[in-house]
Order: sequence, then structure tokens, then C-alpha cells
Amino acid sequence: MATKVHMEALSPTMEEGRLVKWTKREGEAVKTGDTLAEVETDKAVMELVARADGQLIKVMVAEGTTVPVGNVVAYIGAPGEKVDGDAAPAPAAPKPSAVSPQPPVAPTPASPAPVAALADATRVKASPLAKRIAKDTGVDLARLQGSGPGGRVVKRDLEGAQAAAPAPAQGVPRTADRTPRTGAPYDDVPLTQIRKTIAKRLAASLGPIPHFFLTTEVDMERAAEARDALNKQLGDQGKVSFNDIVIKAVATALTKHRACNAWFQEDHIRYWNEVHIGMAVAVEDGLITPVIRDADRKSLTEIGTEARELAQRARNRRLKPEEYTGASFSVSNLGMFDIDQFTAVINPPEAGIVAVGSIVAKPVAEGGQVVVRRRLRLTMSCDHRVIDGATGAQFLKTLKQMLENPLAMLL
Repeated sequence: MATKVHMEALSPTMEEGRLVKWTKREGEAVKTGDTLAEVETDKAVMELVARADGQLIKVMVAEGTTVPVGNVVAYIGAPGEKVDGDAAPAPAAPKPSAVSPQPPVAPTPASPAPVAALADATRVKASPLAKRIAKDTGVDLARLQGSGPGGRVVKRDLEGAQAAAPAPAQGVPRTADRTPRTGAPYDDVPLTQIRKTIAKRLAASLGPIPHFFLTTEVDMERAAEARDALNKQLGDQGKVSFNDIVIKAVATALTKHRACNAWFQEDHIRYWNEVHIGMAVAVEDGLITPVIRDADRKSLTEIGTEARELAQRARNRRLKPEEYTGASFSVSNLGMFDIDQFTAVINPPEAGIVAVGSIVAKPVAEGGQVVVRRRLRLTMSCDHRVIDGATGAQFLKTLKQMLENPLAMLL
């Protein structure tokens, strides 16, 4: 009897998934664990794998179609085996990315079969290690010239591709910016999976959670001097950013203010003994928060390396669920966009988040004289069900002391 392939919940919050691409062709042999398709969840692009051996005898869903979790998308069975879906009409073609009011047009020819045989070019010869590196870094293997036996893509080919890849831009293009203008009064663009999730999460945060906000200004001169000295010492081994310093300081301050390192849980408050910092990263059409686990126990260089790797995988939509869930507190930094100050929305069930603005040289009074100092504004959003005003203020005071005197992080 044929085995049904269901749209699986590939992330903890996934309710539906968009089938991006079938990686197996109808009629192709599959084994348990083989990747059948790539699915866009609310957070990342994940792999839908086979749960049985046999042949992919029937594909029920076209590429680009959004399917609720639990729906049947394909069948695996014996060659020639018939399934109930054989009599079903072909799935509708995916919706276009933009829909605008248009005058009536003549009917067009029907779309081709929803799932055609995949081009041989997509089946790239590559070593298992090369495939894993390409998956983690988002490199398209089909664009590489393999230097291994028979043109096989190997590790050194990926290293060259990574070195040649341009650094990610600070600004992430949105669907609206990439959608061609039609000349109509407006264009309707369907929600992406990540945008749907953001909408639900914001409604679940700003509505029920009683937010209040605390702002402080920090003198970053010593932190800047320490960063310059550290990066000079590191040389080509890596760089430490101001964001890495803020994450380390937040994590260390949370160890001294456990009341802020907490989750609201309906009938109880969970106070964390571990510090896992969520780091907000802008991705196409939204935001995702990779987690730096045990950030209080990691060095600045470890935090910097991990933050860069997580951010890159987030932009490539290749994060695993365990890499973006379970934060005990979050940090959101818009300083690179020249934003002086802002308030961030709490990511439930967390009880707090710190919004980081840009470092700006300002004239300040010091010792009866006006001097120019590099200053940074921090705004903490607090869930008043967990954190009281004085509690949040004490945490910010400690955080400020650590940033103004980096040696305080060693105490």
C-alpha cells in the first residue's frame, strides 16, 4: 500500500508551508531519509524527507503552492501502483507574486503540468562534504565548476565560491522593492510565510503584553578603545563588532539580574539559569532571531564568530529550528542604519528586549568642560507582568556600567 507524504511541521510554530522545489522526480526511486522537496516555513527553507522506501509515484502539489500542515503532498509506493490521487485534477498553478486590478484579457493556454521532470542540470555531482557546506552557506552548486574527478564539486570549490561572494548588504531588499510596477493604481503582493508569522507574533505581543520602556545613554569611549585594541591584536583571525560587545554585556548583566532573564508562562514565571541571547537579524521580507546560547560563558571572539555565521544562515533561510528558538532575552540593533533610538517589540514568552541605536559623537559636559564623546542609546522594552520599573532600571544601570567600563564584565 502506498505511503502518504504529508506536509510536516518543520518548525515549532509552522502551520503551513510553501513547497519551493521538488528535488525528486515523479517515478524516481527514493529511500527513507532522502530529501523529497524544499519547503519554506515561517522561519526558513527546510527539507521534506521521505519516510518510506519505494518510488515517488504521485506528486499532488505544484511548486510554489502553500499547503497546511498535515495535507498529503505526494505518495511513495511500488512502481505502477495506483493511488486515490490518480483521479484527482492537476493542482492549480502557483499564484503570481503580485496581483493587480487589470482589464479583462483573453484566456491563455493552460499552465504546463505542475511538476515536470527536473532538469538534469539540477542534479549536480558533488561530494557529501561539499553538499553540506553549500547547504550551510547558501551557495548554489549548479553554478560551480567542479575540480574533482569527473567534474565533481569538492570542498575547495566551495571555499573559492565563499571567498568570492560579496559581503551581505546592510539593507535587505523586500518583495515590494523587487516587484515590478504594473502601472495600476496599486499592486497586491501575497504574504510570505515569514510575513504571516510576524503579523501573528506582533498581534500576540503588543496586544496582550503590557509593554513599558526604559532608555539610557552610554559613554562608549572605553568600549571603542578596547575594541580597537582587541581587533588589532586579532589581526586576520577575526573582528569584534560593537554588537558583539553589547551582546556579551547584556548576557553578563542578566546573570546579575535573573528577574529579567525570564519567560511569562500563563500560570507561572520561568526564571532562566542559563543565558541564551536572541539576536534580531533582518532577512528578506521580515525578521528572524537566531540564538547565541550560553552567551555569558562565551568570549567576545566566540560570540563574534557565531553571530556572523548565524546571521549569514538566517539571510540564506538555512537556520535549523533549534538555532532560532529558546532565547531567554533578545537584542535588536539598528545602529548600522543610523537610527539613534527606537523601541523594540518583545518576543514572547521572553520578558524583555534591548534596542540598540547608533554610536554618535556628541558634545557632553565633563569636568566643567564640553568634550566630544561617542555615545550610545539603549532602550529596554519590558513585560510589566514579569519586570517592574525599578527591576528593569537596575538591569540597565548594570548594563551601562559594563559598557562604560568593559573590565566590569570580568567581575
